[in-house]
Amino acid sequence: MSDNIRDPHARRYRALGAGLAAALYLFLWAPIVVTVAMAFGPTNALAFPPTSYSFDLFRIFFSSASWQQSLFESIKVALGSTAVAMLAGVPAGYWIARQEFVGKRLITGIIMSSLVIPTIVMALGLFLYFSYLRITGTTLSLVLGHIMIVLPYVVLMIIAGVQKLDRNLEFGAELMGAGPIRMFRTVVLPQLIPSLVSAALFAFLLSFDEVIISWFLVGPKTVTLPVQMYSTLAWEISPVIAAVSAIMTGLSLLVCIVAITLRKSTPIAG
Repeated sequence: MSDNIRDPHARRYRALGAGLAAALYLFLWAPIVVTVAMAFGPTNALAFPPTSYSFDLFRIFFSSASWQQSLFESIKVALGSTAVAMLAGVPAGYWIARQEFVGKRLITGIIMSSLVIPTIVMALGLFLYFSYLRITGTTLSLVLGHIMIVLPYVVLMIIAGVQKLDRNLEFGAELMGAGPIRMFRTVVLPQLIPSLVSAALFAFLLSFDEVIISWFLVGPKTVTLPVQMYSTLAWEISPVIAAVSAIMTGLSLLVCIVAITLRKSTPIAG
């Protein structure tokens, strides 16, 4: 009898939870759906639903010199900051995950500090510092600024990947006479490939999408794609914005799908 009484309530609560979850997902996805739909609309206005469908906005984007320059600048900055963040973050993440040393918490806190410092504050500080060094407005300043944003995420993902590895394999390599560098290169790195690829993809995506720090550090010839989008919205309402947004949304979804797939294939420590 008690089970029969509880079942209707349980079903009602499950239905309510499913309805709330569906409403939340609909709320989160609605702006994306609207923007992507408008990307295939007419070239003379932003309209939802579109009065006609075509790829004209994408053609305008890929044929515009200013849009292409900002796209290539974003790719260049993202590749540079990702490369440096990986070179520094991979050994740092492994060392933090595996070793105990004096000042470990302090060093970890310094690396992760950009996660808690407001981005606008960091951007202003970088602008003033780079202005003193006379490199503001250069690709170098953008790369250095973006490294501060992406490095903590690389370190965190490498730490998570290292903690899933079988440490006995590392001990075995050391007992066989492999030095720390050779052991890391031949034993650890091959097992970390899913985490390495995921970290690199997320670092690239974070740098590619960064707008606040880029806004402070760009110059006339180093405008990134997000800054170009923001400037276009500030001065005019161009339908091309919808096409750019759709491209960036597709890129983000692709990176997330690949990263999630790779993370699932990460070996678990025995």
